[in-house]
Amino acid sequence: MSPEYTIGGIFSERSDVYSFGVLLLEIVSGKKNRALYDRGQHLNLLSYAWQLWSEGKALDLMDEAIAVSSALEVTRCIHVGLLCVQDHAMDRPNMSNVVLMLSGESDLPQARQPIFTFQTEMPNFATPSQQESIWSVNTATNTMVEGR
Repeated sequence: MSPEYTIGGIFSERSDVYSFGVLLLEIVSGKKNRALYDRGQHLNLLSYAWQLWSEGKALDLMDEAIAVSSALEVTRCIHVGLLCVQDHAMDRPNMSNVVLMLSGESDLPQARQPIFTFQTEMPNFATPSQQESIWSVNTATNTMVEGR
């Protein structure tokens, strides 16, 4: 879900671009965005993709099933995916530009770190003595209520 929809309930064509970017990163990596990938930190797929991208290791994100693909094409897909998940809707390309970028007919602007890439602490789910576990990630609060 795009940040503007999650935070303010605002939906637009650029929200679809955000979702497409997440889907593109999931396809390239073979991983789902809802899981956490631990590299000394607790990272969701967008965080993980951004970290690898910023370290110059974007191809480490690539799923082994597509290892026979062109490194240039995979890198382009990751780059476009990161452009699609920018925090501000107006910073995301429209779908026409996404098609041009994926086909190599358009230059790719530099991607910036997506907003939902900060998570420093894992919630502790292994606390059976607590009736309720409350934790926050990215200014969104999740409450886990357990039955007796």
